[in-house]
Amino acid sequence: MKDWLIKHIPGVLLSVVIAVLAVLLQALEGAVFGQPIIEGLVIAILLGMIVRTFWRMPERLLPGIGFSAKQMLEFAIVLLGVSIDLPALLKAGPIMLLSIVMVVFIGIFASTQIGRLFGLNPKLAILVACGNSICGNSAIAAVAPVIGADKKDVASSIALTAVLGVVVVLTLPLLISVVGLSFYQYGVLAGMTVYAVPQVLAATYPISTISGDVGTLVKLVRVLLLGPVVLFFALRYRDTSDAARQAKFSLSRFIPWFIIGFILLAVARSVGAIPGAVADPLREVSRQLTVVAMAALGLGVDIRTVRQVGRPVAFAVIGSLLVLITLSLVLIKFAGIAGA
Repeated sequence: MKDWLIKHIPGVLLSVVIAVLAVLLQALEGAVFGQPIIEGLVIAILLGMIVRTFWRMPERLLPGIGFSAKQMLEFAIVLLGVSIDLPALLKAGPIMLLSIVMVVFIGIFASTQIGRLFGLNPKLAILVACGNSICGNSAIAAVAPVIGADKKDVASSIALTAVLGVVVVLTLPLLISVVGLSFYQYGVLAGMTVYAVPQVLAATYPISTISGDVGTLVKLVRVLLLGPVVLFFALRYRDTSDAARQAKFSLSRFIPWFIIGFILLAVARSVGAIPGAVADPLREVSRQLTVVAMAALGLGVDIRTVRQVGRPVAFAVIGSLLVLITLSLVLIKFAGIAGA
């Protein structure tokens, strides 16, 4: 144990330091703008990438950085389960719920095809699709270990999605007058298309309270679909080699341990086995661990490598967003949901 700590602590500490700086910068954003436009975990990965690009890290830091980027992230995903309140699905109403499910799953399929059209490798296309269609960075971070995505793919998809996310927050309100949306309908649109929960708040509450309340509800229901999506990709990308088929059956071979943990905690939270007084601190721990993991992930990626795939990823992200907005507007205007 002592040897393990000596080997891993230096890299973990570096990741933690970058994560703390990212959280402080997010707090500064909140103080200046009222809402943090760029999440701390995005800042963390960008800072990590900058450090990795301009500083040649000693080899002794690598084991701890690797642990933070993988095992720490997996544990954070498990704890994320306490944020899931499954009965909230019923509160959204059947038409609204069906519309959200359609936007997410059609969005993932269409966005993956768009990514492939622009030349992205299959796993990077999936990361972009899931990030756009569900909950941005959290979805990318959750899906990445399941499909075995490369660090540079995770970093580039998160970084470019984050940049476009800020643009969406600033420009989406223009559609209110252009398309003729009520404040309620605009809240639905923002909840279905904006990437992160803080960005939904920033895009809606300055417009109206009803937009903010509706947008937040739709966004949270959308986030609930992260579990089924991750489970789908866990099954799709399971090891199907001859050696694996001949090995003794194990549930973890088909579903990673952290997904099992995520599902168990989500169920426990939904049936009341985990009270809010316990769930809230665990949710915060999950968030902070994710920030540390993103810092470590950034430390494993050279910005010069990300630039090589930047333009195709940017085109794929923009195309995916346009699909989500178009599909959401069609449902809002022609399927009879979210009337004025």
